[in-house]
Amino acid sequence: MIQLDEIRSQNTESLNTFKSFLSTLSESDLAKPMPAGWTVSAVLCHLAFWDKRALTLLEKWQKAGIEFSAMDTDIVNEVTRSLCLSIPSQIAVDLFIQTGQAIDDLIGRLDPAWITEVLERGKNVHLNRAEHRLVHLEEIKAVLGK
Repeated sequence: MIQLDEIRSQNTESLNTFKSFLSTLSESDLAKPMPAGWTVSAVLCHLAFWDKRALTLLEKWQKAGIEFSAMDTDIVNEVTRSLCLSIPSQIAVDLFIQTGQAIDDLIGRLDPAWITEVLERGKNVHLNRAEHRLVHLEEIKAVLGK
C-alpha cells in the first residue's frame, strides 16, 4: 500500500507541475476543444469538482464518521460538463488551483491512523489526487501539442 508521505508528495508535485504548465497557456489554449465535448478550461473545472467532492467528504467524515458515498461517475461527468463549459477560463484556472491546494492541505494535516481508515472504508475517495490530475494533464498536453 502506498505510504501517506508518498501520497502527500505526489499530490503537491502534481499540483505544482500543473500550475507551472498552466502559467504558460494562453486564453486560446484554455479554450481549445478536448475529446467528448470538453475544453481545456472545462477539464480544469472537472478536476476542481472531483477535488472539491473529496474535500467535502473528508470534512464530513471528520465530523460524522466515514461511510461509503455512492456515485455514478459517468453521469456526474456528463451532467457537470455543461456547467464546466460555462465557467470563464481564468476562473476555471483559479478554481482548479484553489481547490487542489485546499484538498492537498487537508490531506497533509490528516492523522495517519484516520487516513488508514479512509483507505479501508472510504473506497470512492482517492487521497492520491495526483493520479487524476496527471491523467488529464497528459491529455491536455496532447491536445495542445506540448
